[in-house]
Amino acid sequence: MDLLREVSNELVEKKEWPEFSAGDTITVYYDIKEGEKTRTQFFQGVVLQRKGSGVTETFTIRKISGGIGVERIFPFSSPFLTKIEVNKRGKVRRARIYYLRERTGKSARIKEKIIFNK
Repeated sequence: MDLLREVSNELVEKKEWPEFSAGDTITVYYDIKEGEKTRTQFFQGVVLQRKGSGVTETFTIRKISGGIGVERIFPFSSPFLTKIEVNKRGKVRRARIYYLRERTGKSARIKEKIIFNK
Protein backbone atom coordinates (compact mmCIF):
# COMPACT_ATOMS: atom_id res chain seq x y z
CA MET A 1 0.00 0.00 0.00
CA ASP A 2 2.87 2.38 0.76
CA LEU A 3 4.39 1.71 -2.65
CA LEU A 4 1.04 2.40 -4.32
CA ARG A 5 0.70 5.66 -2.41
CA GLU A 6 4.21 6.78 -3.39
CA VAL A 7 3.64 6.06 -7.07
CA SER A 8 0.31 7.91 -7.12
CA ASN A 9 1.87 10.92 -5.36
CA GLU A 10 4.63 11.06 -7.99
CA LEU A 11 2.25 10.82 -10.95
CA VAL A 12 -0.33 13.36 -9.80
CA GLU A 13 0.69 17.00 -9.64
CA LYS A 14 0.09 18.41 -6.14
CA LYS A 15 -1.04 22.04 -6.11
CA GLU A 16 -0.85 24.37 -3.15
CA TRP A 17 -4.27 25.53 -1.93
CA PRO A 18 -5.14 27.84 0.98
CA GLU A 19 -6.00 26.22 4.30
CA PHE A 20 -9.75 25.86 4.92
CA SER A 21 -12.04 23.57 6.89
CA ALA A 22 -15.72 22.81 7.46
CA GLY A 23 -17.83 25.93 7.96
CA ASP A 24 -15.67 28.20 5.83
CA THR A 25 -17.20 30.01 2.87
CA ILE A 26 -15.00 29.58 -0.19
CA THR A 27 -15.07 30.29 -3.91
CA VAL A 28 -13.73 27.60 -6.23
CA TYR A 29 -12.76 28.52 -9.79
CA TYR A 30 -12.65 25.62 -12.26
CA ASP A 31 -12.33 25.20 -16.02
CA ILE A 32 -15.15 23.85 -18.17
CA LYS A 33 -14.50 22.52 -21.67
CA GLU A 34 -17.28 23.13 -24.17
CA GLY A 35 -16.22 21.64 -27.47
CA GLU A 36 -13.02 23.43 -28.48
CA LYS A 37 -13.42 26.32 -26.02
CA THR A 38 -12.52 26.46 -22.34
CA ARG A 39 -14.04 28.87 -19.83
CA THR A 40 -13.66 29.42 -16.10
CA GLN A 41 -16.69 29.11 -13.83
CA PHE A 42 -16.91 29.61 -10.08
CA PHE A 43 -18.86 27.92 -7.31
CA GLN A 44 -19.22 29.75 -3.99
CA GLY A 45 -20.61 28.12 -0.88
CA VAL A 46 -20.01 26.66 2.57
CA VAL A 47 -17.61 23.75 3.03
CA LEU A 48 -19.51 20.79 4.47
CA GLN A 49 -16.58 18.42 4.78
CA ARG A 50 -13.06 17.48 3.79
CA LYS A 51 -12.53 13.80 3.16
CA GLY A 52 -9.59 11.53 2.36
CA SER A 53 -5.89 12.21 2.28
CA GLY A 54 -3.13 12.65 -0.25
CA VAL A 55 -4.14 12.33 -3.88
CA THR A 56 -7.66 11.13 -3.10
CA GLU A 57 -8.60 14.07 -0.85
CA THR A 58 -11.92 15.78 -1.68
CA PHE A 59 -14.10 18.53 -0.27
CA THR A 60 -17.84 19.17 -0.49
CA ILE A 61 -19.37 22.62 -0.94
CA ARG A 62 -23.03 23.55 -0.52
CA LYS A 63 -24.84 26.65 -1.74
CA ILE A 64 -28.47 27.70 -2.14
CA SER A 65 -29.33 28.48 -5.76
CA GLY A 66 -32.85 29.63 -6.54
CA GLY A 67 -34.16 28.30 -3.23
CA ILE A 68 -32.72 24.83 -3.89
CA GLY A 69 -29.66 23.44 -2.13
CA VAL A 70 -26.84 22.47 -4.50
CA GLU A 71 -23.83 20.42 -3.38
CA ARG A 72 -20.69 19.76 -5.35
CA ILE A 73 -17.73 17.52 -4.57
CA PHE A 74 -14.30 18.67 -5.77
CA PRO A 75 -11.12 16.54 -5.72
CA PHE A 76 -8.05 18.47 -4.57
CA SER A 77 -5.88 16.94 -7.29
CA SER A 78 -8.24 17.82 -10.15
CA PRO A 79 -6.46 19.46 -13.10
CA PHE A 80 -9.58 21.56 -13.74
CA LEU A 81 -9.31 23.51 -10.46
CA THR A 82 -7.63 26.85 -11.11
CA LYS A 83 -8.06 28.84 -7.89
CA ILE A 84 -9.60 28.58 -4.41
CA GLU A 85 -10.41 31.71 -2.39
CA VAL A 86 -11.41 31.70 1.27
CA ASN A 87 -14.11 34.35 1.74
CA LYS A 88 -15.08 33.81 5.41
CA ARG A 89 -13.86 31.61 8.23
CA GLY A 90 -16.70 29.81 9.97
CA LYS A 91 -16.88 28.78 13.62
CA VAL A 92 -18.32 25.26 13.82
CA ARG A 93 -17.82 22.41 16.29
CA ARG A 94 -17.97 19.52 13.83
CA ALA A 95 -15.71 18.26 11.06
CA ARG A 96 -18.73 17.38 8.90
CA ILE A 97 -21.66 19.77 9.09
CA TYR A 98 -24.41 17.76 7.41
CA TYR A 99 -26.99 19.36 9.71
CA LEU A 100 -27.02 22.38 7.36
CA ARG A 101 -28.96 20.30 4.83
CA GLU A 102 -32.13 20.40 6.93
CA ARG A 103 -31.82 24.09 7.79
CA THR A 104 -32.92 27.11 5.79
CA GLY A 105 -32.94 30.84 6.40
CA LYS A 106 -31.52 32.27 9.60
CA SER A 107 -30.97 28.87 11.22
CA ALA A 108 -28.54 27.96 8.44
CA ARG A 109 -26.19 30.82 9.32
CA ILE A 110 -22.70 30.06 10.60
CA LYS A 111 -20.93 32.34 13.05
CA GLU A 112 -17.79 33.96 11.72
CA LYS A 113 -14.51 33.09 13.40
CA ILE A 114 -12.78 36.15 14.82
CA ILE A 115 -9.02 36.03 14.33
CA PHE A 116 -6.90 38.28 16.51
CA ASN A 117 -3.50 39.33 15.18
CA LYS A 118 -0.75 39.46 17.81
